[in-house]
Amino acid sequence: MSNIIKNDTKIKDVRRLYLDFFANKGHQIYDSMPLVPDDASLLFTNAGMVQFKDIFTGKIPIPETPRATSSQLCIRAGGKHNDLENVGYTARHHTLFEMLGNFSFGNYFKEQAIDYAWEFVTQVLGFNKSVLYVSIHESDDEAFKLWSKHIDSSHIKRMGDKDNFWQMGDSGPCGPCSEIYVDQGEKYFNSDEDYFGGEGDRFLEIWNLVFMQYNQKDGKKSPLPKPSIDTGMGLERVIALLEGKINNFDTSLFAPLMECIAQLTNKTYHHDDVLLDNITNLSPSEIKEFREIQASFRVIADHARSVTFLLAQGVNFDKEGRGYVLRRILRRAVRHGYLLGLRHAFLYKVISAVCETMGEHYTYLAERKNTIIEQCKNEEERFFETIESGMELFNKELKQLLDSKTTLFSGEIAFKLYDTYGFPLDLTQDMLREKSIEVDMQCFENCMNEQKNRSKASWKGSGDTLKEGDFNLLLSKFGTNTFVGYTHLNSESKILAILDSHFKSTEFLKSGQKGYVMLETTPFYPESGGPIGDKGELLKKNSIIAKVLDTQKYFGLNLSLVECQSSLNTGESVIARVNETLRTEITKHHSATHLLHLALRNILGNHIAQAGSLVESNRLRFDFSHPKSLSGEELQQIEQYVNEQIINASRQICETMNIAEAKAKGAMALFGEKYGENVRVISFGNSIELCGGIHVQNTAEIGSFYIIKESSVSSGVRRIEAVCGKAAYQYGKNALETIAKAKELLKAQDLLQGIEKIKKELVEVKEKNNKSKQFVRNLNYEMIENIKLIILKLDFEPKDAKEAIDKAKNENENVAILLITESNDKVTITAGVKNAPIKAGAWVKEVALVLGGNGGGRDDFATAGGKDKTKINEALETAKKFAIERINTRH
Repeated sequence: MSNIIKNDTKIKDVRRLYLDFFANKGHQIYDSMPLVPDDASLLFTNAGMVQFKDIFTGKIPIPETPRATSSQLCIRAGGKHNDLENVGYTARHHTLFEMLGNFSFGNYFKEQAIDYAWEFVTQVLGFNKSVLYVSIHESDDEAFKLWSKHIDSSHIKRMGDKDNFWQMGDSGPCGPCSEIYVDQGEKYFNSDEDYFGGEGDRFLEIWNLVFMQYNQKDGKKSPLPKPSIDTGMGLERVIALLEGKINNFDTSLFAPLMECIAQLTNKTYHHDDVLLDNITNLSPSEIKEFREIQASFRVIADHARSVTFLLAQGVNFDKEGRGYVLRRILRRAVRHGYLLGLRHAFLYKVISAVCETMGEHYTYLAERKNTIIEQCKNEEERFFETIESGMELFNKELKQLLDSKTTLFSGEIAFKLYDTYGFPLDLTQDMLREKSIEVDMQCFENCMNEQKNRSKASWKGSGDTLKEGDFNLLLSKFGTNTFVGYTHLNSESKILAILDSHFKSTEFLKSGQKGYVMLETTPFYPESGGPIGDKGELLKKNSIIAKVLDTQKYFGLNLSLVECQSSLNTGESVIARVNETLRTEITKHHSATHLLHLALRNILGNHIAQAGSLVESNRLRFDFSHPKSLSGEELQQIEQYVNEQIINASRQICETMNIAEAKAKGAMALFGEKYGENVRVISFGNSIELCGGIHVQNTAEIGSFYIIKESSVSSGVRRIEAVCGKAAYQYGKNALETIAKAKELLKAQDLLQGIEKIKKELVEVKEKNNKSKQFVRNLNYEMIENIKLIILKLDFEPKDAKEAIDKAKNENENVAILLITESNDKVTITAGVKNAPIKAGAWVKEVALVLGGNGGGRDDFATAGGKDKTKINEALETAKKFAIERINTRH
């Protein structure tokens, strides 16, 4: 590999060199966009051009600086682009990787793109020209001519559409590609396919330049008016080449993770070149073991990076969609840890290493490290419980196969192991291979296809109508409209455009029809950053001509959904009036979310990060990252803190400044939000946030704040629901009415004392009930024939004696029971009979005569009274004699 680089310099920060290089060429540097894109057609951000897609397709105007560069985090682990199963078994596949890119939006084309690429590769990175090769599309004579200025024609190869033609879809921008390859040499790459253009890995692609010069429609290509450039260079593979490694995982990027895994497993990780240099000294079984350990190390390291970034960016473990993919990535990593002998949660420790090694550039990793670790650990611990269950399922199915001498393992069970328990198919196949058993792949593929269809349905958006809308037409004709709603709730404006319910342009709407109105200036706030969109009316000559049902933002356009009361035409001048009552309450709840956010961070810790919010006129909902439920005491502290901030009557301070100044001021930004160079900063005392939303002018306007519910959204994400303003008043009023009704029912002025009294009485009743049950079971008895005979004198109240008799009858099939109790100067005899030849009424009457009294009752239950307490023992003897005689007479 020594001939690849001109010198021995190992370049550590290729990312910084790349961005600086293109910034010096007039390119605007863009931050890596979130891994979850604002694009219904994509599961994850899978390429550097995703954040510029709407510019390339013409949906939004070309920016002021028509050149861009970025180092974009990408994930390919679900949907159309899925490298998950390849990770660990190839040298270059990753679920998460960084794509370096430079882009031109109609500003420069092939010549400059090729010149820039050649300059960076040869002069900045220092690659020897002799090891560089280029592929072009077979029809691209222009690219051949341009490359020939830099490289010998023998190092240029023409390839067909499959390899060197790019298109976004069946329609839209497309064009030929040109790729730069590096010859890694023949030492480790000497198969029959290791030639330029072959399937081997000797010639490694490092950079792809896409020349967007056509628009494809109905199978035909037409030249684009402004040809553009989209390039991509893989950071991981470039660093591998610079460091002389033949596998991305053997580089300094992954070294800290490999070291961490080695410490956890007490196993050694061998680099590919070291293993190949010593392979002749190893037996086939040793090679197999080394390869298996290598694969598991690599899977764990790669997947730890993906889990870290997805959790840090707000994706949470779930049963579907992106959360499902995140869970699959973690489970695959944990399964490989299991293969290495780990039986307890461990991935969270590798994630700690990811945060430390990548947190310098991606600072939010350090900020959210503790929360990420906690979420990962909780999910791991749950999965370790299922691994054993998965092995049980596998062994059960295997035993049945061996007993039946079948050689085809159920594809349905294999898929269940894969999908439910996280067992990769190749693992199941490996476990079966030594038994000469194969998986029923047809059945497995059928199950997999069904799951893929379900997965697609879970994340594919219903954005087709939006895609076909006339937004680009409005943007090109009018640009974005102006929002004046921060200071005005009423404004005179002109209707620039009307869209029907399918977002298609129309000149008018009839009475009763619904559609979307684009006003030149609008006071209606579009749903954004938590608050729902404004409602209101459009008026003409003091008459309402349309009700505004909602306001949304589409591709930068502020559009209001209206229901016409009379005809509405483009070009008309109208008065736009916001529903002031709703707006006022929405602002109260929105400002309260800022105070709540501050309270959560002060009371629970700085790991708190907003994970979503909803702000309506009568409630707010705030989601945040936190590993466990909140205690009652914590909720009280949070509620009290917010109310103290309200009472402090902090005025709103709204400032516009550049993003660097805002961060230096301590402003909190929401991950995933797009911020321009200049940002709006809203402050209420110590609460400082980047926010483009609508707010109160003073926290005192919020009134009061009550938390009404705290719950779990998903693993590691909690939700608080609260009310303020009028809703808080109503909440408090309802609570007081409930308290008044409770006092009335309890007949107590002190509600707590009344409740304590009832609780005490309930405890006494429960204890008495339990005592009675236990007492009945322990009563002394005799068995006469098959009848349980119970005759006792007890220290009971008469009513308790009756309860004890009822329980005895309920718990015994054949029983006769007579109890004598004393109360004041009176003796009471109570008897009950079930399936016995004794009549209770006659029984108590006979006993009462002994005590100088009388009584009687039903055959199954009766009571009697007596006065002479001195004859209780005689009465008990009489009761027993009477009962035995009746029982014996029957038998």
